[in-house]
Amino acid sequence: MNTSSHRRSLNSTQRKNPSMCQHQPPCPTADSADREAARQVAHHPEQGWSLLCNGVLLFEDTGELLPDGQIIAPHRPLAASRVVKAA
Repeated sequence: MNTSSHRRSLNSTQRKNPSMCQHQPPCPTADSADREAARQVAHHPEQGWSLLCNGVLLFEDTGELLPDGQIIAPHRPLAASRVVKAA
């Protein structure tokens, strides 16, 4: 039996999960500037990541993976010793 004929192909809009946020007030969406303020639904510090209720994977190095596959590079603040003060 050919199982490939029974498989559905999903386009990118069909793969997107509806918002996981079911509480009030709702958390910021994944495309909001304050997306990191969303509640954690899974936290795995031993693996270095957390899943937020808006679908964002937040990594301990401050990098992010958005639900649409977009990658946000780590954005750690500079250490105080590396901050240069203007004269």
